[in-house]
Amino acid sequence: MTPKPRTPDPALLAKDITNGNRAALARAITLVESKKADHRRLAHGLIQDLLPLTGKALRVGITGVPGVGKSTTIDTLGSNLTQAGHKVAVLAVDPSSTRTGGSILGDKTRMANLAVDLNAFIRPSPSAGTLGGVAAKTRETMLLCEAAGFDVILVETVGIGQSETTVADMVDFFLVLMLPGAGDELQGIKKGVLEIADMIAVNKAEGDGATRARSAASDYRAALHILAPKSPSWTPPVITISGLANEGLDHLWQQVEVFRDRMLASGEWSEKRSRQQVAWMWDLLQQRMLEALKSNPRTADRLKSLEGDVRDGRTAVSLAVDELSALMGLTE
Repeated sequence: MTPKPRTPDPALLAKDITNGNRAALARAITLVESKKADHRRLAHGLIQDLLPLTGKALRVGITGVPGVGKSTTIDTLGSNLTQAGHKVAVLAVDPSSTRTGGSILGDKTRMANLAVDLNAFIRPSPSAGTLGGVAAKTRETMLLCEAAGFDVILVETVGIGQSETTVADMVDFFLVLMLPGAGDELQGIKKGVLEIADMIAVNKAEGDGATRARSAASDYRAALHILAPKSPSWTPPVITISGLANEGLDHLWQQVEVFRDRMLASGEWSEKRSRQQVAWMWDLLQQRMLEALKSNPRTADRLKSLEGDVRDGRTAVSLAVDELSALMGLTE
């Protein structure tokens, strides 16, 4: 008979995490990602205990369309950072399998250097169908990594849907990678990514792609001139890089550090972090209310019935919402 798994000890986990135990960090993240109620309670206590040790890392979101070279760029950039003395955690948020909800891209195989780097930690997280393809527990995972001593957190998005906006709302700096040519300049502007970017980096600017990358960068600079900057202290730069050839990445990181210094000096850094915390609270509250709606015996059966009525046009959407709200005690 297979022995029943032991319930994790939050106090022991917290101690091991702060001592740099990578296996303990992985177990804690698994605990955070669990949907079991008892695991959720343990995870909340663990994060609360570790909270004083969080908030010191530089959080960078990285996005781009599939094929832009996100993983290669992160692998090279992360290796540069660890060689410079940083501890780097990569939270690679995968598209989920529609049947199993598991990670399907295998990020560790796509980041060969960081995967064997003792000063790096890679955590593929399935998106499990959450808004924008972003793992629901990415924020908690960031806190655990910070408590473990990682001073740079890189969050890779799937680069589709609304994942860019969601990740931009949980990081300090948002980097958008673009391909040279192939109409991607227009596509990027249409998606509105430029409006939330803190930097545009045109990747694959090595060899024959260098000229096309410079041309694309010029187009992006022209586009940015017609957009109002998010901050009076920062105008998003447009640079060319090659993640494959490790070209331009040192300059890229220098710009990230300049951004941090300016935001700290203006007070915008702490203001943004505070806004993100409150937004996180509301996101989590909405998620919990939706879970309660679906699991509550008083509403679960009626919810299925109303879904069918709305789908078939027998009941107005607003009327269905009113009824469910009343069942949950949300209306008088």
